[in-house]
Amino acid sequence: MTPDLRPGALPGHTDRLFRAAWAMCGSREDAEDLVQEMFVNVLAKRRVIASELDELPYLMRALRNTYVSVLRTKSRRARTMPLDDADGRLTADSSTSPTAMTEAREVFALIASLPEEYRDAVVSVDVVGLSYSEAAAALGVPEGTIMSRLYRGRARVAKAAGA
Repeated sequence: MTPDLRPGALPGHTDRLFRAAWAMCGSREDAEDLVQEMFVNVLAKRRVIASELDELPYLMRALRNTYVSVLRTKSRRARTMPLDDADGRLTADSSTSPTAMTEAREVFALIASLPEEYRDAVVSVDVVGLSYSEAAAALGVPEGTIMSRLYRGRARVAKAAGA
């Protein structure tokens, strides 16, 4: 018998999914909306997955599918203005330095600007922390394709960052 996706397990994946969404979207507020919408979609009905170990790849696939759906409908909606990151509601823990936060914003913006196939590979492996095989399963491509897209995506980010 295959296990159901446990709603109680979702909060444990929120940080990784938020970082993935931020890298996909390029902005914090869009990432928050994307993760929230993905959770609404996932919790709307009973989900069956292969095992507890497959929760994160399943959720990553759901996040990516939600992102694609949001992009399709985004052109029909009015464009909103992003919140100022200096707003007190958006500040990180006191343990995170301002320099690290600035660097993270820059890297996420660079990842968001990648072509879709490279962005998905970089987000799945480097941001979310999936293995190559988990990322391949989540994205529906061979493992070798993940490795080559990851290499090219990382190279583009490094070149754009001036490294």
